[in-house]
Amino acid sequence: MWRKGSSEGSDRFEYLQTLVTEFQDTDSEEAKEQVLANLANFAYDPKNMEYLRTLQVTDLFLDMLTEENENFVEFGMGGLCNLSMDPECKDIILQSGGISLVTNCLSSRREETVLSAITTLMNLTTPSSRPEITDPAILQCMLRFSLSESPRLRNLATVFLQDCCSEEQVSRAEQQMQGQQTAVGIPLPQDS
Repeated sequence: MWRKGSSEGSDRFEYLQTLVTEFQDTDSEEAKEQVLANLANFAYDPKNMEYLRTLQVTDLFLDMLTEENENFVEFGMGGLCNLSMDPECKDIILQSGGISLVTNCLSSRREETVLSAITTLMNLTTPSSRPEITDPAILQCMLRFSLSESPRLRNLATVFLQDCCSEEQVSRAEQQMQGQQTAVGIPLPQDS
């Protein structure tokens, strides 16, 4: 008996495979940006997770985080944010050294990239990854973000501090910050 779902699934896989191939084959930055944006959107749907894992899209998104092109970084970070909800993708990100790549995106001037990075760090928090994710430098960054004029950034940073950190960690980071004359390091993103 023919099942609608299996045909739909193979069509979806073939389409995603075509996108990945197009990304690899094209030299056009604009075409690559469009493909990345599409893949990031597909990463939002749990039905696509298995296909995206098979096509190693997690690695593709991780590779984008070190690109010069800020659109590549933003779409890669957005895609990882969506994929990090999936337990298997989360493991791939953690095993690939993804925490440091994601953490580097906290210094982006683009608010969307920073919001995706914070959300991804929250999604990646496990008992074994928590020490790295609640590193004092990241906590100080979140404390600065919690003072941002942007309500989205301020609120998300506050949730991170409440959900991922102990009160003791937060107060220690606050004390360390008071010892600094200026808020050095990570700049606040600009609204785009």
